[in-house]
Amino acid sequence: MNTSVRSAAAGAGNHRLLETGARLGYAASGLLHLLIAFVALQLAWSTGAQEASQAGALQTLASTGPGSVALWVMVVGLALLGLWQLTEAAVLQETGDRLKAAGKGVVYLVLAWTAFGVARGSGSGGGSDQSMSVTASLMEKPFGLVLVGAVGLGIVAVAVYHLHKGWKKTFLRDLTGHPGTFVVRAGQAGYVARGIALGIVGVLLVSAALTHDPAQSQGLDGALRALLDAPFGKLLLTLVALGFAAFGVYSFARARYARV
Repeated sequence: MNTSVRSAAAGAGNHRLLETGARLGYAASGLLHLLIAFVALQLAWSTGAQEASQAGALQTLASTGPGSVALWVMVVGLALLGLWQLTEAAVLQETGDRLKAAGKGVVYLVLAWTAFGVARGSGSGGGSDQSMSVTASLMEKPFGLVLVGAVGLGIVAVAVYHLHKGWKKTFLRDLTGHPGTFVVRAGQAGYVARGIALGIVGVLLVSAALTHDPAQSQGLDGALRALLDAPFGKLLLTLVALGFAAFGVYSFARARYARV
């Protein structure tokens, strides 16, 4: 990469506005995970629950007066965190690290766009129907089934990475200083819960490719509902929901201790 580009990206990434925005983004991620946990618990124990996904969680927030204000703050925080991750991708030396940072940047920007759509009242901006629609469109393309299956396997690989990160506590490398035992335990539980949820999403995508059925692909909501349909589903979904809540707690701590 051009040296001048690296220098410009490093300067942008070290700008106080972007660094503060990145911390705000981690806090926004914490709130989002707490909302997902809340919706997942509703799904497990009551009827008429909101869609158990990022979009469903954001819609829950938007349904309250103060929540609509918080939603706009989340849009800004997630967008700035996404931009900061992209500047990191531009200056990191290792190809794997660059790809990981770029991937995170895209994810946060997509979340910001989803939150923006909900804040404007223009719909959920995501969800199971959209996931099925995208999967169906991909399947119609040349080598579409292979691509869908490859994406599913990629998500499973990310899930395994999250499980390893939680079990081995390697997420502490992302922090400056030690946040305390409670936060460490919350981070462990959170990464494991995210790994389980992502693993199910990936398996559903692979299943969609193998069966030529895009309805098998249903995103986070479908993954959590699949977990609910398993033996002891309510208990399992409750544990995963508590894990998402724990990741929310960890994310709030990360807003303070993150390396930015």
